[in-house]
Amino acid sequence: MTAYALAHLRPSDSPVEDDVLRYIERIQATMEPYGGRFLVHGGKVEVLEGAWPGDVVVVGFPGMAEARAWYASPAYQEILPLRTRHLDGDVVIVPGVGQEYDAVGTAAAMRNARERAAGERAEADS
Repeated sequence: MTAYALAHLRPSDSPVEDDVLRYIERIQATMEPYGGRFLVHGGKVEVLEGAWPGDVVVVGFPGMAEARAWYASPAYQEILPLRTRHLDGDVVIVPGVGQEYDAVGTAAAMRNARERAAGERAEADS
């Protein structure tokens, strides 16, 4: 199932450093062996709730294993300091959901689990 690497990179007060430009020039080649491709790479965000200083980057991978392997790869680890020395950010990988995903079914399963846990706590307290 598809997985995504998501990055929220916050701006610095200084102009874009040469290191960051070198990182951008080299990152795509590190993703390609793992089937990674940019889905979102910066651009103006439209904030609908809260605050969102910075840029969003979304990279799609065939699965979680490929996303993990890319991040841990020697090629990516070699260029990572080019970014981290100059930009603060948060990076996560998350699994996608299939076309069959049903939010209503997920809510029902969560409700059932919550009710089971409450019943088990009540039983333990008696």
